Amino acid sequence: MVNPTDIDLICSARHGDPFSVLGPHAQAGGMSVRAFLPGARQVGVLDALSARPVGSLARRHGDGFFEAVVDLPATAYRLQVEWDNGALAVIDDPYRFGPVLGDMDVWLLGEGTHLRPCEILGANARVMDGVAGTSFAVWAPNASGVSLVGGFNLWDGRRHPMRLRRECGVWELFMPGVDIGAKYKFQIRSAQGDVLPARADPYARQAELRPATASVVAPMPACQPASRARQQANALDAPISIYEVHLASWRRMDDAASGMQRWLSWDELADQLVPYATGMGFTHLELLPISEHPFDGSWGYQPIGLYAPTSRFGDSAGFQRFVAACHAAGLGVLLDWVPAHFPTDAHGLGNFDGTPLYEYADPREGFHNDWNTLIYTLGRTEVRNFLIGNGLYWLERFNVDGLRVDAVASMLYRDYSRQPGEWIPNIHGGRENLETIEFLKRLNEVIGAERPQAVTMAEESTSFPGVSRPTYAGGLGFHYNWNMGWMHDTLQYMARDPVHRRHHQGEMTFGLAYAFSENFVLPISHDEVVHGKGSLLGKMPGDAWQQFANLRAYLGFMFGHPGQKQLFMGCEFAQAREWIHDQSLDWHLLADDRHAGVQRLVRDLNQLYQGTPALHQLDFVPEGFQWMDHQDAAHSVLGFVRRGLDAQRLMLVACNFTPTVQTAYRLGVPQPGEYRERLNTDSAHYGGSNAGTPLGAATAEAVPWHGQPYSLLLTLPPLATVFFEWNA
Repeated sequence: MVNPTDIDLICSARHGDPFSVLGPHAQAGGMSVRAFLPGARQVGVLDALSARPVGSLARRHGDGFFEAVVDLPATAYRLQVEWDNGALAVIDDPYRFGPVLGDMDVWLLGEGTHLRPCEILGANARVMDGVAGTSFAVWAPNASGVSLVGGFNLWDGRRHPMRLRRECGVWELFMPGVDIGAKYKFQIRSAQGDVLPARADPYARQAELRPATASVVAPMPACQPASRARQQANALDAPISIYEVHLASWRRMDDAASGMQRWLSWDELADQLVPYATGMGFTHLELLPISEHPFDGSWGYQPIGLYAPTSRFGDSAGFQRFVAACHAAGLGVLLDWVPAHFPTDAHGLGNFDGTPLYEYADPREGFHNDWNTLIYTLGRTEVRNFLIGNGLYWLERFNVDGLRVDAVASMLYRDYSRQPGEWIPNIHGGRENLETIEFLKRLNEVIGAERPQAVTMAEESTSFPGVSRPTYAGGLGFHYNWNMGWMHDTLQYMARDPVHRRHHQGEMTFGLAYAFSENFVLPISHDEVVHGKGSLLGKMPGDAWQQFANLRAYLGFMFGHPGQKQLFMGCEFAQAREWIHDQSLDWHLLADDRHAGVQRLVRDLNQLYQGTPALHQLDFVPEGFQWMDHQDAAHSVLGFVRRGLDAQRLMLVACNFTPTVQTAYRLGVPQPGEYRERLNTDSAHYGGSNAGTPLGAATAEAVPWHGQPYSLLLTLPPLATVFFEWNA
């Protein structure tokens, strides 16, 4: 019989090896069966195959510990329980089942090389020994005990302590009868025996809607087949124009039941957002983080459920349908992904098993001062595995096109946003985070090998070398890098009164000094229209007419400039106020033709960009760009040529950033022929003054100018960008 000490430890959920006590144990004279069932009055044992009674268990402890030796030829049995309230139930004993993890799983987890740990960790519906249920597994190597709690056991941490697989530090348990939709958490006891706040499952595929915090058993999404079409749409020579969206505030619906506004569901977003984005000519959506997060005001950038699409919009099947709808319409999907930090909420990853398991132990490494969050310890193989596996999960299971990796700059430097003495140098005495560098390289290599159709983009703001260069060439391996310098410089220029711009022409031209050092995305993102920065329209100087004209000219310059394009929602129709995360965009503004004109312009710019190889085929090499003139600061005029693989089929872009019409303006060009106006941001169609070169075309004259053998006489509209396509 079990000794009283072991029984006491089981009854208080302090036994480190519950399977050594509970369940079936062969011994002389039969099978000893032990069960801990608080609230049970009587417990009988049935043969699982025949349902034949084979014995009754005797109560050994008042809290509900039962034990007896029964005539059972094998370990397959069921328990017949009469509860204190008189209810009868026949249940399968979780402690009669063998280990959940296979030997290879244990080995790969221990080594930290399991590419898809979500397939074995977390909650996975399965059948064991012919019994349907759910297996649970959680990594907590320094815990003295872990119990599964949920609605199925009255959230009682005594009832279902888990088995420790010491080789990899994972606690596991198969729970018969627990099905899809069950809510659960892990109750963890530290090495010192302290009961910690119940933790959500790091690998949960679904979570309760905030403010509730439980994990929810959810089906594993099926892997999606690879697509050659998506690989081509994401390629370096493809036109990529990104519409960045915060789903909770893009558009809200009136809820008749509550009288308030509600979020759109995944299916409603598929019906409304997808046709809008494609109709506007965007090629990709970029979604602010959709991993489960408890605080709306973090916009998703403080996620706790990294594997769970937020319940705000529905379940994972709904998100799969949304992505499928995007692809059916020819629209790619990029996810903002956050491996740089995580929040300190009590149900999250912080101090997970009583020790800093996922984060650095020293706050000089493990605490992010800017966001009051914790920093992943990327030198730990299991943590790298957790994150890389998560990246693959979104790419393979939901078929998203890529990951935009948030806050890369904060990851790369140990002294990021820290004063001297507040950070710890690397092993060489430097400021670079060597663990992060290796993690990012590994992430990009794994994605390249396992999901070659997918791309990764870095939000990197410090000119770290080789961000979008292959790892074999010493780079980090990203496909694309955000050009934060271009964004900062050009917006600073556009905010200036035109009378002063002549002194700051370099703010518009400097980006070309380094434009081909990386594969750049030109990001006008959510960060530029919040926290008192105002809207994109609001940054522009002058009266209302000049503000709109400046914005149109800037958008034209952006679409002519090398680099792929990104606009945050609302910028495409000149939202007047800055973005507010819990309000819908101001769609009513489209009744004003000035706003509708900007929307028409963005649509036409997208169509021109995609339909003109010269504007995208050679975005990342010097051969795709040539200055005609960037030195006429006195008139704030810029002129440049874009080329594609057919070098002759060029596009001339001319910008006038003053409110004065430049008549008979001579601009050098590299080859003879007619240059016909394709798009003029000053067109009346967009709300402009309709100025421009007579007949919308000019023929090159054999008059050398700006170092070119030919030149054009143009009329440059005020505060405008004009595109001229060459014709022989």
